[in-house]
This record gives sequence, structure tokens and C-alpha cells, in this order.
Amino acid sequence: MTEPGADSDRPLAIEDYGLIGDCRTAALVGRNGSIDWLCWPRFDAAACFAALLGGAKHGRWSISAAESAVNTSRAYRGDTMILETVFATADGAFAVLDFMPIGQPHSSVIRIVEGRKGRARVRMNITLRFDYGASVPWVTRLPQGGGIVAIAGPNLAVLRTPAEIRGEDFSTSAHFSVDVGERVPFVLTYGRSHLQTPHPIDAEAALDETERFWREWAAKCTYQGRQREAVLRSLLTLKAQTFAATGGIVAAPTTSLPERLGGPRNWDYRYCWLRDASLTLTALICAGYHDEARAWRDWLRRAVAGTPSDFQIMYGVAGERWLPELEVAWLPGYQGASPVRVGNAASEQLQLDVFGEMMDTLHLARGGEIAPQATDWDLQSKALEHLEKIWREPDDGIWEMRGGRKNFTHSKVMAWVAFDRSIRDAEKYGLEAPLAQWRATRDEIHNTVCARAYDPMHNTFTQSFESRELDASLLVIPEVGFLPVDDKRVAGTIAAIERELFVDGFVLRYRTETVADGMPAGEGVFLPCSFWLADAYQKQGRMAEADALLHRLLALRNDLGLLSEEYDTKAARQVGNFPQALSHLALVRTVLSQDARAPLREQIETLVQAKAG
Repeated sequence: MTEPGADSDRPLAIEDYGLIGDCRTAALVGRNGSIDWLCWPRFDAAACFAALLGGAKHGRWSISAAESAVNTSRAYRGDTMILETVFATADGAFAVLDFMPIGQPHSSVIRIVEGRKGRARVRMNITLRFDYGASVPWVTRLPQGGGIVAIAGPNLAVLRTPAEIRGEDFSTSAHFSVDVGERVPFVLTYGRSHLQTPHPIDAEAALDETERFWREWAAKCTYQGRQREAVLRSLLTLKAQTFAATGGIVAAPTTSLPERLGGPRNWDYRYCWLRDASLTLTALICAGYHDEARAWRDWLRRAVAGTPSDFQIMYGVAGERWLPELEVAWLPGYQGASPVRVGNAASEQLQLDVFGEMMDTLHLARGGEIAPQATDWDLQSKALEHLEKIWREPDDGIWEMRGGRKNFTHSKVMAWVAFDRSIRDAEKYGLEAPLAQWRATRDEIHNTVCARAYDPMHNTFTQSFESRELDASLLVIPEVGFLPVDDKRVAGTIAAIERELFVDGFVLRYRTETVADGMPAGEGVFLPCSFWLADAYQKQGRMAEADALLHRLLALRNDLGLLSEEYDTKAARQVGNFPQALSHLALVRTVLSQDARAPLREQIETLVQAKAG
């Protein structure tokens, strides 16, 4: 497939984008030098560059070679989130250094054009369109010169540059040349239109400060194993998807990148999922990032504070609960995949597994010496009191089904986890609890799952009670300790998943053509599930197969080390929102587990025992 150039009105392949961010929001930068996605001032705010879900008229910022014949290469600058894209032509070469400075009063994108060879001709074009491409701003020159101010309603963006710029066709352009060593900065800063215009930023000083921040953060990583590059890049990506003010980590900085090219399985992932909580905590603790783990734990505690009956599966980056789902009709969708959705109706679903995720996270936090506050035990107790009343009810499941509620096995297993972890903590730390009652409920859940979710004819657990469908979420059964990996029912489940959900060397969530999930059939293999299978192989002692699957998964990363949620094995394309936190978290867990030959949960226990000793 021919890659679209800077003049193309078609977004690139998902894997052709890189990520930059300032721990408030993030932008996607194409290998062609075009920023096609940026939401300001937060991850979940309206986009001002939305070409990713439409075309140039919906907003983008392109810097590329003036000549049509060009070779490009790109890489992050060391262990940072500073992206360098090099454009080489017959006359010369130049690099574009893209980054978002950390800790500034206002969020900015800085792009520095640096001459590398000969005399290179460069073109710049910026088309600002607020409100997901719907609002064309009023653009004026800065009074002192050297840039423009764009205003639309409450939104303001100011572009400052020494390059000569001009307006054309409701966009702003520049054409200039750079010699070797010459550097031309472009600084785009967001503000509110009713407030003072943001002050200028020294691009070179901001570059030094940003590089120092990321290098110092990366240096805290305690993992020094054979896949350090992959682990550290995943951790850097997760940090860039963290809303620093609250500690919340978004599942992805994008919305509506399709799980099937051209299809309608398109969701908004710019929120924080409780389901990722325990995996996030274990990965951060075992990689040496205790401050981030504490911040994530604190975000979790604030988000769920309130009445347990109001628990949600996801929240906004500051803990917002109202996330209504709307369709953005004027955006045609990524390469025609519609509808484009803003907000997520799954936030209103009942998913019992979030109780287990919350209790498991707080349990791991206590073990990892980032103990919850004393008042959290009261919240946990009230949550379990509510769970006792509702755990028998059908729910919408881990995959947020829109085809009707069922008694999903994964949900019941995680309800068991909620009671199991709370019982353990009460026993270990002397916390007040109705232990006899909790133990009885834990046993009842366990017995119910084993009786109603197990298919003895095929020796496998099933997606839901009394069904025949398989589900890759069943791989968590040995991971959370519901049953040991050498139990014949667990072994049979893993074997069944290998037979029926293993496609082209990777794992499907479930068979969409046979499961009524409320959407048309068809999606890519689900990358976190493939990592889960590698973890199951390790538990079974099948290390050669675990290593082989891990290496196949690592090979799916793009040239910058980034992963989306799914992969289309036929088209050899990444699909789904990008970069996907859960994919990178699963990568970190699998690599750290395989290197230590021990699950991360055991590693946390080892850390605690070592400190106690």
C-alpha cells in the first residue's frame, strides 16, 4: 500500500503514527510530519486537529519537505517522548523535533525544524479546527508580529515562529529553507479566549527541560532485563497517557479508531478504566515507579468514593462520572469507519468485575507498601455489602457487550476475587470484618461458577453460565488464584482457547460471529489476550511457547515501539485505539514475569518480604 504523503487528505495507517504528550493531553504525529490528532486542553476535550477521523479540513498541522520525492525516518530521542522525524531529499535533509513541554502554565506543542544536510526546502501548513473539526477560528496576527492568534468561542491557540507565515484558504502556511545546523521553531500554545494570551515559550530551553524530565523519569526504571527497551518504551507511553494532576491513566488518547477497518466497532477510550487498575499497579510497582502507583491508587480511591451502588467501570481523568455517548456526524471516521463516538455509554453498564479489580488493587497496594488510607476499609466493606446483594445478577461483562446481560464467568470470578482479597487483608492486618459471612459468600460464588460455568463434555469453562461459547477472559482464572493452573478444568480451558480462539498465532476475545454482542461480526485479534495466553503458558511451564508468543507480539509493535488494542492479521495492520494502555501494561507484565520466572503478584510479595527482612 502506498503511504499517503503530506498533501494526502487520507489519514495514515494507525501504526504510522507516533505519540507525544505533556501528561495533560497528547498528540499523534504521522511519519509524514502531520499532526492529525490533538485534544485540548485535556485528553477528553474536543479535538482541534481531527484529520485522523476525517481529512485535512477537520484540522491538522503538517511540516514536510517541499519536494515530492522524499525519504523519511523517525525515532524517539533516547528514552524520551521527543520524536525526531528526518526528511531527506535530493537537495538536503532536515529533522522535525516534536514534543510537548512538561510543567508549563499552558499546554503547548513545539516543533523545531533543524537542517541536517545541504539546503533543504520546507513547507508548513496548519489548519486549526476546534470542536472536532466543526469550528473554524477567527485568525489574526500577533500585535508584535511573529505569529497568529486563533479564537473560536472559549478556545484560543497562539502560534509563534520566526518563519514568515501567510494565510491561505482558511489555513496558515510557510515556505522556507534551512541550512545545516539552522533551527526554526514553531510553538503552538493553547489558552482560553477570555483570558490573557499565553506568554511566549523559549523553544530551545523547553526542549532541554523536556528531555531532562523524560530521561530522569526513565532512569527510575528498575527493570534491566533482556527486553528493557520494550518495557521502558511501554512505561514511557503509559506515563504520557497519565493526567498528572490526578494520576488517572487514559486507556488511549484517541476515540473511534476501528477494531475492524471500515466497521462500526468504534469507541471512545479517552477515559480511565477500573479494569486496568490492578495490572497498572503491579506493573508500576515492579518497575520501580512507586510515586505513579500511589497517584493511580489515589485516583482510584477518589473516583469510586460515594455509594457502592454507583460504582462505574470507567471515569474521566479527574473522576468524572457523566460520560454520555454522542455521535459526531460531520466526521466521516478513520478511513471511512463510522460512526465517530464521543463519550462512552458503557460507563452506565453493570460490570461486576470492577468490584474485584478495586479490591485486588487495594490488596496489592497494601502488599506493595503504598497502603490505602484507613477510611478505605470502610469503603471496601460497604462495597462488599452491596456486592453480596447483586453478584448473582447478570451483567454486561468485561467486553462491555451491547447484546444483553448474561451471567458472564469472568464477572463472577472477579466477584470471588473481591471477597477473597478482602478476607486476606482482614486476616493479615487485623481489620474489622464479618469474616464468616464473607467466607460463605466467597465459597458460594466459587461453587456456583464451577457448577454452572464449566462444560464437562468439552472440559472447559465457558463465557457465561450454561453456554458453549469460549472467551479469552477465562485465562484470568489461574492468574487471580480462582483455581490452580494444573487443575484439569483450567488446563482444558487453556487447550480449548488454543483450539478455537487462536488465529494466525494470536488470540481472539471470543468469536464475534457466534456471540450476540450487539455489533456486526468481525474484529482483529486482541493483543492483551495474547499476552494473557503467554502468561498461562509460563504458569504451565511451557516456556518455549511463552517466549515464542511474546516475541511474535513484540514484533507487532510499530517502529516506535507502540501498540494499539488489536491487530488485523489479514491486512497486517494495527487496529483499535492507539496507543492502547492495556496492551502496553500486558506487555510489561508478561516480560517482567517471564524474566523473573514469577508472576508480578509473587514479585510484590518478594519485595515486601525482602524489606521486612
